[in-house]
Amino acid sequence: MESLNQVLLHKNSRVGPDMNAWLAHNGGDGLEIALLEPSTIIEIIKKAGLRGLGGSGFPTHQKWTMLAKQTQSKEKYLICNANEDEPGTFKDGILLEETPHQLIEGAMIAALATGVNRIVFYINPDLEDAIINVQRAVKQWEESELYFKVSDYIKQPLTFSVLPTSGHYIGGEETAAIETVENKFPFPRRKPPFPAEKGVNGCPTLINNIETLCNVPHILKNGAQWYQNLGLCDACGTKIYSLSGDVLSPGAYELPMGTSLSELINTYGGGMLLNKKFKAVFTGGPSNTLLTPKDLDVPLDFDSVAARRSSLGTGAMIVISEGTGIVKRVAEYVNFFAHSSCGQCPPCKTGSYYIAMLLNKIDTGQGRRTDLDALINLCEILPGSGRCALINGAVKVLESSLYHFMGEYEQSLKD
Repeated sequence: MESLNQVLLHKNSRVGPDMNAWLAHNGGDGLEIALLEPSTIIEIIKKAGLRGLGGSGFPTHQKWTMLAKQTQSKEKYLICNANEDEPGTFKDGILLEETPHQLIEGAMIAALATGVNRIVFYINPDLEDAIINVQRAVKQWEESELYFKVSDYIKQPLTFSVLPTSGHYIGGEETAAIETVENKFPFPRRKPPFPAEKGVNGCPTLINNIETLCNVPHILKNGAQWYQNLGLCDACGTKIYSLSGDVLSPGAYELPMGTSLSELINTYGGGMLLNKKFKAVFTGGPSNTLLTPKDLDVPLDFDSVAARRSSLGTGAMIVISEGTGIVKRVAEYVNFFAHSSCGQCPPCKTGSYYIAMLLNKIDTGQGRRTDLDALINLCEILPGSGRCALINGAVKVLESSLYHFMGEYEQSLKD
């Protein structure tokens, strides 16, 4: 089985913003194939089993189909979402810096499939090298023959823009991204209407994560079955896992979807630091849930991780070892969410702040049983109280830590 690592990231020859180098490595082939029969693109993506790799795991073909059906507007937008601001997540920056051309090619294939004529590369402002590389790559594409072929097919000029995000964590939520593109503060919107119906400037809008779009050229070039075969068991394709925390070799590892947690940590991550025992891992970043030693065998794909009361999310895996306090780590992450709340929804703003305050109190030995009971109560009443999932993420990691490590919370209580 050919590893997508060799195809997607050009493991031994990363091309950066050089379009000639990209084309020399068979770049552009996927777009050429897509141009032959644009009407078949969505069906190929469907057969491949490509899912959103920015956290949701939503089937890509369904989003594209919804947008393709919107024919009442002369303009359609694609936001290539690289806000990537959550602790432990760093895959998108690598893709943007080292292979921006595959993203642009994937976005142009999406434009062919859905009728998009405005593509926005929405990038975290802290990724300065990534922004520069994408800007350079875009200029090269705008002078290429392939660019004019795509514009001819959609019957209007295809426009690119590179937009630094607001820098706010909440700016990664899809409707908040739409607000930013409209030069507004990234307040999430209520849904419906959904972005595919009414997005940027009221036009149909598609929002896809960078990693999702980077897979598209290779699927068109090599076929749906090829992509399916890259995954293990029932999973399709590959996933870039952002591995960090108490491991010897942290980093971004692109592996078959369905690689076990144990293999990621011990084979690719080099095992635990200082030969300590594995205690837990925050999966998909700190807005998700914890897995413990009994879960080391879990295949890291969307459905298998969900079956363990957890979520694959972005593929970020923050590993912690025995001796690391769970309460302290959860308090750090909830502090991040409390600071990141946009303040639009009072239950989210005050709820995340109150959770953080109680966690800090318990972590420093000042908490009482009533404080722990209050945390448990907040886990029941806060989910779903905001327009976006920020408060849900803060509650989810708290609730998971209470489920697995209630003993640590109780041992930290003053009474």
